[in-house]
Amino acid sequence: MAVRKLHQDEADIDERLVRCLVDEQFPRWAGLPLRYVDSHGTQNVLYRLGDDHVVRLPRIRGAVSDLAHEQRWMPFLARQLPVPVPEPVAQGRPAHGFPWTWAVYRWLPGAIPAVGEQEKPEVLGEDLAAFVAALRSVDPAGAPTAYRGGPLTERDADTRAVLGRIADVIDLDAALAVWDAAMCAPRGPQPAVWLHGDLQPGNVLVDGGRLSAVIDFGCMGLGDPAVDLIAAWYVLDARGRERFRTALAPDADTWARGRGWALTLAANELAYYRESNPFMAATATRVIGELVSAPRERA
Repeated sequence: MAVRKLHQDEADIDERLVRCLVDEQFPRWAGLPLRYVDSHGTQNVLYRLGDDHVVRLPRIRGAVSDLAHEQRWMPFLARQLPVPVPEPVAQGRPAHGFPWTWAVYRWLPGAIPAVGEQEKPEVLGEDLAAFVAALRSVDPAGAPTAYRGGPLTERDADTRAVLGRIADVIDLDAALAVWDAAMCAPRGPQPAVWLHGDLQPGNVLVDGGRLSAVIDFGCMGLGDPAVDLIAAWYVLDARGRERFRTALAPDADTWARGRGWALTLAANELAYYRESNPFMAATATRVIGELVSAPRERA
């Protein structure tokens, strides 16, 4: 059975295709069990290969460069981060009608965190803060610009338009207040730092309530430290968010921009995925709800 598509220009992918690609190009893994991974990712299709590996195939052309990006930078970052991250082990070539390069990675165990269901969310907040701090401390020399490495202000017109399109399901006035505050929060002289760029539930793994791995670094690179603060609303509840904020100690303007980044991403995801991806739509709706109620938190 073909994998359900999320985008109009997706490649056709099913288990038979993956079996042919793996067996032909990597005979050492021929015959190992393949199991479709029902992940929440939107850029790649995953098949677990045996017990120790996972096959990752780009859904769309725009995701192909992410694989090369990870092949280049993950070995450099992995040894400087406190939890496991994707480990590329092989790269496949186009074949059997699949038009792009694809890759095999080491399998990373763990579960996607269910926001609001963690027994000790403060611990996860501390773990995420430690990860973000470690990533920020990596030497930026020669690093690429992150996918979301530009100024937040560049997204102003688009974000206002998208918020208008989803006004039937959000508190538009409250959302615009969050966005206006972000637009008035200058970055100042803060240097660009290493970012993950997409710290959402589907890219964070936990085990026993602790952060066990961070995956999908396709957006990584240098940018505004505020970008990775999106984890505060995407991954954490109020208790975990407070501990995360205390541990990282961002100034008020950086926190306001972090709220803005979370809002622009969630608004675009809700507008794009509200019919095709219930998990992404529900996550985006929850994030926006958390953001517009944030006046109850300390400024």
